[in-house]
Amino acid sequence: MSTLTHDPAARTTSAGNPQNGRGSRQAGPRLSGLAWLVWRQHRAAFWTIIAGTVLGVIGMIVLRGQMTDYLSILEPTQKKPGSMPPDFEKYGDLMTDIGGYLSYFPILAGVLLGAPFLAGDLETGTAKLVTSQSVSRLRWLTMKLAMPAALVALSTGVLGAVFHWWWSPVKGLVTQAEWSSGSIFDVTGLMPVAYALLTFTLGVAVGLLLRRTLVSMVVTLGIVVAIGFVWGELRSSLGHVMTVSTDQGVGPGARLPELPDLAIQQGQGTYFLTGSGDRLDWTTCLDKIDDDKAHTACLESKNVVGRSMDYLPFEQMATMQWLGAGIMLAVTAAVVAFIVVWGRKRLL
Repeated sequence: MSTLTHDPAARTTSAGNPQNGRGSRQAGPRLSGLAWLVWRQHRAAFWTIIAGTVLGVIGMIVLRGQMTDYLSILEPTQKKPGSMPPDFEKYGDLMTDIGGYLSYFPILAGVLLGAPFLAGDLETGTAKLVTSQSVSRLRWLTMKLAMPAALVALSTGVLGAVFHWWWSPVKGLVTQAEWSSGSIFDVTGLMPVAYALLTFTLGVAVGLLLRRTLVSMVVTLGIVVAIGFVWGELRSSLGHVMTVSTDQGVGPGARLPELPDLAIQQGQGTYFLTGSGDRLDWTTCLDKIDDDKAHTACLESKNVVGRSMDYLPFEQMATMQWLGAGIMLAVTAAVVAFIVVWGRKRLL
């Protein structure tokens, strides 16, 4: 029988007591077999994730309590966007800073956890030792992927939920970061779970292919950074852009389009709207901007009747997050399928 599929600490006598005679063990679920081996092998990383999650949750709970205590002593007129006291800025700064720190979790999951996870075993020969026993390659790959993936999903899910609980009451008051920024959008809802699972599985796949820990970590870092850059450029495209416009002229005192609360302006800013419904770039008649009368006359000659502005409403945030998370989870599933197929055939 393989010694890798049995926990020696779990052996008992026929009477049901431990062999060392120190009394019965506490009843309850315990890891055994391959699950025990994977946990034992990577327990330092697993405990680090658990400890970091607990500390992060405690910290956000304390900061939220301090923030709500501060808000409770303010007058109702002060609890509006643009009218918050300067002292409130420190709470907004702390929130966006912590959101920024949480947005680094996918990088850590890919580089420090995913890349070495298989690469280390392949480099040291542990994978060959394990699969030469009574453990099949598929079973070993499944456990190596499932246990850390479950822990990553649980950790990011909990941190994201607590951060959203902290941010929700003041989302219209904290102006340091827009809801579409990475420090808010990527760390709330399902996004942190999907993002971290994607980078983790990509790191595992890179380690499986390169079989060298340090090289795999460097390559994974490059891939994750590239994904972050592309994602930052494409994030806003997940939403449906809305338009608000006016048709009361463009002269001095003309009313500008007003965006809904928490809406994010898109495009190049304010466009000029013609009577036929066409939109002109903001640089139209720019050469006459220093003379109000000449500028107004130039715009009227082009049949400009008002202004137009594109925006993303806050109500689309959840839909955008689900769409983005769905795309990432689909890519994650494809990467997992590749790892399983490649690992079963060319693991050693």
